[in-house]
Amino acid sequence: MTRSRVRANGLAVASLALLALDVSACADPERERLKATTKASYDSASGKLSELTGDANKNGRIDTWTEMDGNRAVRSRIDTNEDGKVDRWEYYDQAGKVTKIGLSRQGGDRPDTWAYSAADGRIARMEVSSTADEKKIDRWERYENDVLVSVEFDENGDGRPDRRLTYRGTELASIETEPDASGQYTKKVDVK
Repeated sequence: MTRSRVRANGLAVASLALLALDVSACADPERERLKATTKASYDSASGKLSELTGDANKNGRIDTWTEMDGNRAVRSRIDTNEDGKVDRWEYYDQAGKVTKIGLSRQGGDRPDTWAYSAADGRIARMEVSSTADEKKIDRWERYENDVLVSVEFDENGDGRPDRRLTYRGTELASIETEPDASGQYTKKVDVK
């Protein structure tokens, strides 16, 4: 076989191999879904990665937008029910660990509830704002081992709890009211 014929055969084999890879990639729906829903945006001034999109539920539609600072995730916005409105926000620390999760219980376009986890990753507390303003919390929930332990309410809008319900297991154990100037409750009713 001549050298040119070997080269031609080699090119033909390489072309067929590339074609087979292309065909197999087209036949892989997961790869195609990822390709269609994973998009990167870059900051025009710095050239750093600024956003990634994704498809969390793998149905072929973008439902997650993650703000990036280069290779570090800063915050994700997620449309969990795909109604066109973001209803979950995840905030990350410098190491990429989730520090808090914002939720829209009322179906609004901003969080009205914020969940914080303990060191073991379980939920430790939640803060709720009836006005969807993180600076105006009016409900505080405390958890141990994913079980609700207590709930406090700001009923007069002064930014401080006025009433606390304490639970033992799934049962309401006590109700405390009338906090003094230091925030200590002065009246307690045990529920039997």
